[in-house]
Amino acid sequence: MQVVSISSLKGGVGKTSVTLGLASAALAAGIPTLVVDLDPHADATTGLGVSAGSQLGIGEMLRNPRRVQLADQVVPSGWVENARRLAKNPAGRKPVLDVAMGSAYSGIYDRPDLGKRDLRRLTNLLSRVTGYGLVLIDCPPSLNGLTRMAWTASNRVLLVAEPGLFSVAGTERTMRALDLFREEFAPNLAPAGIIANRVRPSSNEHVFRLAEMKQMFGDLLLSPTIAEQANWQQIQGAAHSVHHWPGESAKQAAGTFDALVKNLMDTGSVRNRVMRRPVG
Repeated sequence: MQVVSISSLKGGVGKTSVTLGLASAALAAGIPTLVVDLDPHADATTGLGVSAGSQLGIGEMLRNPRRVQLADQVVPSGWVENARRLAKNPAGRKPVLDVAMGSAYSGIYDRPDLGKRDLRRLTNLLSRVTGYGLVLIDCPPSLNGLTRMAWTASNRVLLVAEPGLFSVAGTERTMRALDLFREEFAPNLAPAGIIANRVRPSSNEHVFRLAEMKQMFGDLLLSPTIAEQANWQQIQGAAHSVHHWPGESAKQAAGTFDALVKNLMDTGSVRNRVMRRPVG
């Protein structure tokens, strides 16, 4: 089971949008997937079309991680019904995309002074979970307790950046923070890579920044990059999977996320990848 934190220490770069795109691609590929919405704003939960019932949110689960069975509290994404209806083999394996719902209550753990015991709360919850090929953790845009809790529970960290000056500088800081965190708390943690999001190929600034990122981060800068999509807000507002949205631009975006998920699930190349520090 691959456990991947989707992170950025700078807000507004589309981190949750990338999480949703990866979840959409995993669903389309038939990879049983769990999305853990660790951001107290719970935007991923909304975008995944979750209908909350009596299940606990992730914040409430973190309060008693040894007593709560996460598997009893997850809810299916609203996307699953569409996937089942559109599947070419509806009698085949049931598509799985479950959600550990976001919760404002989780904000009580988003502080900088969590000890090692608290950092393992999510690890304890996930340790009893089976049946998923991929777990995506949508982190808050900070390096406080919740992100560090997610990193502790993860195999890898996937960073999201825009091709702009402040975002590139923030990504470099995140890489250094990840390096330090790995040394102190999680020696087996490694970066899954860096996704450049909202790219405009016609922008000279974006072309320049992408070249800069390639020089700084080498093969950690993943390909393909994610192009800016005009109707992305509409897709998310409808709580729809990009793979189930009509139109050529959605089809192209779906293809991009398909390629990124394939890269993400290529465990052989990931295990052989050495942790790299930014140059300079």
